[in-house]
Amino acid sequence: MADLRRVGPTGRSGRPTLAVVGATGAVGTVMLQILSQRADIWGEIRLIASPRSAGRKLAVRGEETEVVALTEEAFDGVDVAMFDVPDEVAERWAPVAAAKGAVVVDNSGTFRMDPDVPLVVPEVNPHAVRMRPRGIIANPSCTTLSMIVALGALHAEFGLRELVVSSYQAVSGAGRAGVATLRQQLSLVAGTELGTSPGDVRRAVGDSTGPFPEPVALNVVPWTGTACEDGWSSEELKIRDEARKILGLPHLPVAVTCVRVPVITTHSVTVHARFEGEVTVDKAREILATAPGVVLFDNPAAGEFPTPADVVGTDPTWVGRVRRALDDPTALELFVCGDNLRKGSALNTAQIAEVVAAELS
Repeated sequence: MADLRRVGPTGRSGRPTLAVVGATGAVGTVMLQILSQRADIWGEIRLIASPRSAGRKLAVRGEETEVVALTEEAFDGVDVAMFDVPDEVAERWAPVAAAKGAVVVDNSGTFRMDPDVPLVVPEVNPHAVRMRPRGIIANPSCTTLSMIVALGALHAEFGLRELVVSSYQAVSGAGRAGVATLRQQLSLVAGTELGTSPGDVRRAVGDSTGPFPEPVALNVVPWTGTACEDGWSSEELKIRDEARKILGLPHLPVAVTCVRVPVITTHSVTVHARFEGEVTVDKAREILATAPGVVLFDNPAAGEFPTPADVVGTDPTWVGRVRRALDDPTALELFVCGDNLRKGSALNTAQIAEVVAAELS
């Protein structure tokens, strides 16, 4: 059932009050930038973080705003609360905010597969926002978001029936520790003779592997997440489960391999998608060129295809290398890039919050 506890906004001038929980973190920092760039629909924007960050002042919408500590009282009068925090913090505090009357939009992995929590991408399934019996809406993972906007547009036209993807994930997906680790490793390997014998990169890096199981500088690591059954990683299962839930295809066959690459920000994904019937490249390009939140950048002969260096700092999903699969007229191959800190995290959360705000108005 829809959450109808709050019939209208409580913020000043009739505009809803927004809380940003985790405002001082990596994603929270991007979120404040995005809020300053998008339409000003909010009344008060309340910045919430851990007690050690309380009292700091951060700029939002051109004004210095003081950060308050995460407490139950911090959610008094809040209409929408965006959570950009670790799973354990969201698990503890998102229900508290919802119980205080806020609609929670959570960016952690805690509630994504909860059957009573919708998993929303506004370009794909905005209708799901209203069905939130727990008062919580989940934001998909950054890797899923890197591909799902484009995939959703193609599914709406062709009907998806099978998906095979490989991800090439930036180190910022592992947070600030991932970025710091890559930068440190690059400084350690600079100017050294590498790539001629097994283990030379590891010897140069030493113990500076940070959150990664292997050196990521001058390397690719075919593993992200934690170990699950049958050799799969949690990140791989996450992409499968989230794609099924967002697209409303609970039995969709999905195969995934996740790879960490030496890129600071922007995830890339190769997509092999099979559909209900025969597809054409021209029709696929037409769909992608007009889909909200998608940029078609696809002229390989002219060297035009998306790369992280092109896409970082932008909001859309970028798509290139669109071609029909070899020996299968029902399948398409794509290469997709998306900034994992913008659309992949903060932007989608902000877009969900805006849908909720429109409902509350």
